[in-house]
Amino acid sequence: MSEDADDPELFWVDPRKRGIFPLDGFHTSRSLSRRITQGDYECSINTQFSDVVRACADRDTTWINATIFDLYLELHELGFAHSFEVTRDQKLIGGVYGVALGSAFFGESMFSHATDGSKLALYHLIAHLNARGFTLFDTQFITPHLASLGAIEISRADYHHRLAKALETRCQFN
Repeated sequence: MSEDADDPELFWVDPRKRGIFPLDGFHTSRSLSRRITQGDYECSINTQFSDVVRACADRDTTWINATIFDLYLELHELGFAHSFEVTRDQKLIGGVYGVALGSAFFGESMFSHATDGSKLALYHLIAHLNARGFTLFDTQFITPHLASLGAIEISRADYHHRLAKALETRCQFN
């Protein structure tokens, strides 16, 4: 991470409490269920990776500086970093990106440019991770928004245990 977009320094984060999405515990509200049923959007994987990262960084405060942006592009080119995009009328309205290792997916950031854009991206990403056999979806931290969707906090020790197991199994994101 970085303190902000202008800070050239990078640092690792290993919080005492770690945020994860139980892959069987995503909370779908009635309004989100209606939006999913309407189907007035399209989902894609890895078709707009740089646009998703750029949209995630485009906010008043961000931990994504130029170095991090470039490193994620490199990880994407190497096949480790992935994006899940949601479009409506060919416009990007939401997305999430992260890194896949073993059967773990490390969600790095998400954005929404329309109502439920990021929720749709998370909903379909979690369905995709389940279909591919992933066992861990790391969110690093819990926000009220993530908690409302079913994310939980676990201890550092529990996280490290789950991570070690997830790294023993190989899954293909694509």
